[in-house]
Amino acid sequence: MVESRNLHKVLQLDQCGRCLPDYVIVATLAQSPRHYLDGGLLALVSSAPALRSINLSQCSLLTSASIYILAESSKSLLKELHLDDCQGIDAALILPALIELEHLEVLSVAGIQIVCDEFVKNYIVARGQNMKELVLKDCINLTNASIKAIVEHCPRLSVLDLMNLHKLTDLSIGHLTNGCCALHTLKLCRNPFSDEAIAAFVETTGGSLKELSLNNIKRVGYLTTLSLANHAKNLHSLNLSSCRNLTDNALGLIVDSCLALRSLKLFWMQSVHLFLSLFIFVMVIQIIGLKMSLVLEHVKVPYPHQGALNYSSVSIDLV
Repeated sequence: MVESRNLHKVLQLDQCGRCLPDYVIVATLAQSPRHYLDGGLLALVSSAPALRSINLSQCSLLTSASIYILAESSKSLLKELHLDDCQGIDAALILPALIELEHLEVLSVAGIQIVCDEFVKNYIVARGQNMKELVLKDCINLTNASIKAIVEHCPRLSVLDLMNLHKLTDLSIGHLTNGCCALHTLKLCRNPFSDEAIAAFVETTGGSLKELSLNNIKRVGYLTTLSLANHAKNLHSLNLSSCRNLTDNALGLIVDSCLALRSLKLFWMQSVHLFLSLFIFVMVIQIIGLKMSLVLEHVKVPYPHQGALNYSSVSIDLV
């Protein structure tokens, strides 16, 4: 919990929903002993009316009523909302409440599989102007129609997570290539995109890209390599894990050309021995995922004095 001027601004309860009953919250944080549907959340937001960011990921006991609680209490304040894997929440039922959150900049509904094109389109049309980060990972029913709506109505979008969306095609990459000018982070994984489509996207938007994940995009190869080498000069982080069409020489060309690159992920690559022997001595790049490497040493621990919100500043004093 982060506090500023004695007012709670950030609430992170991800993965607490299975072990933290309402009565504990009421007893420890809330001023009111009342119990309602989703009563724990109600007690929390009632006692912390200045909340700006709430992470409720994997709180499986929450229902759609919880979003209406947030809409009523934090309508004009809430900027970031994470609902990853909240399977008790019905996307169709919460749409009116989400639209009430008029200043929301970050929304994550990752893993809520009933999220559909209609939900995305209706929400984005209403509130896309403010959206800066949108996480749709594992929302497996989404199609190209959702991406088209996002491109048309989210001019300020800078982070987009589309991992594991099997129904998307190259048309989605075409939409992103022609829009989303502010995009600096794109996360893809196990999508059926072609080498040609990814290459065209990088050629057009590469100058603004800082983080790109292409892991398990099976067809990524020579054309994407050339586009990265020629147009991704500001790229800081690149994930090419399981892109097994990439040769050692291709990896070397990317490293030689992307001079801002600091992190390169290569999990489950068949052979990078030549690449390492040629480039390891001149690299300042952190390579993650090589055979026999210590994976956990690359896990980042949050810096305690880092700003609480991703995009809106909040002065913080740790409790």
